[in-house]
Amino acid sequence: MASTAMRFRALATDYDGTLASEGRVAADTLAAVTRLRQSGVKLILVTGRHLPDLMDIFPQLEVFHRIVAENGALLYTPRNREELLLGLPPPDQFMHLLGEAGVPFTQGKVVIASNEPFRNEISRIIDKLGLQLRIILNKGAVMVLPPGVDKGSGLLAALKGLGIGAKETVAVGDAENDLDFLEICGYGAAVANSLPMLKERVDLVTSKENGKGLMEVIERLHGRFQLTV
Repeated sequence: MASTAMRFRALATDYDGTLASEGRVAADTLAAVTRLRQSGVKLILVTGRHLPDLMDIFPQLEVFHRIVAENGALLYTPRNREELLLGLPPPDQFMHLLGEAGVPFTQGKVVIASNEPFRNEISRIIDKLGLQLRIILNKGAVMVLPPGVDKGSGLLAALKGLGIGAKETVAVGDAENDLDFLEICGYGAAVANSLPMLKERVDLVTSKENGKGLMEVIERLHGRFQLTV
């Protein structure tokens, strides 16, 4: 649990179900995070989405200093549009066998995403090929990633570039895959619509859902953010 004396220099938030509701960010939520950025706090968006998909649905990416996409496999800097892969994609044979088995999937630059009912078939194909891949759950979705790649590792890469420690960071999320970055941060919060398992392992559970829950975190911790401007 976080120390009551701790000061925070950064906010890291999940996208779907946290910053956004049904894929969209409300105007008041966007205004709240914009004000926080203007106060000098560094903002990191940590999401399982593919970057092009995120750009289409949320064109205001530049409010964030860094984007951790593909569940930790891709680091993006909106200011200069620089992309950095944090893992290697699976071999083409893996995608070929998924297609042969009738497994629906989407492919990012590293991550492969599908649906939880196909989890066992995906595991079978991974084992058949002898691949060192991980399956990560996200509220009914499954993501296939290289070993050691998750939202926590992606956030650490983003924070390193910003010169900020994980213990100086507030993290907010709602699903299983968010636990990897919430647990390494100095303060973890779960919005009201979070899964029960997440609510049990954070410093704060908000009374409000989605973006309004994120706004509640910002308001509650306003005096503990280390403002620089």
